[in-house]
Amino acid sequence: MVYASGTFIYVSAVAWFIFNSKTILGQQPDNFLMPLFMLLLFVVSAGVTGTLVLGKPIQLYLSGAKKEGAALLVSILAWLAAMLAVVVAALAI
Repeated sequence: MVYASGTFIYVSAVAWFIFNSKTILGQQPDNFLMPLFMLLLFVVSAGVTGTLVLGKPIQLYLSGAKKEGAALLVSILAWLAAMLAVVVAALAI
């Protein structure tokens, strides 16, 4: 649950930042920098969340603990799916 929680917290922080970006950054002129910033944020986020979700399971798998690595990956994904269900339920209210 720790890795799924870390992923949820990171994704929540990025979503909060994007939601509040006009307040934080002010109105930005149309130029090359904002799309560049968003794409770089996307790439960094993919790396961070990929590490949080896949890092430990791959480490376990490569060290010979294949069942434990697979079980941890399934557990992380199940926790993330449960968190997604809670967010969807909150949106439906």
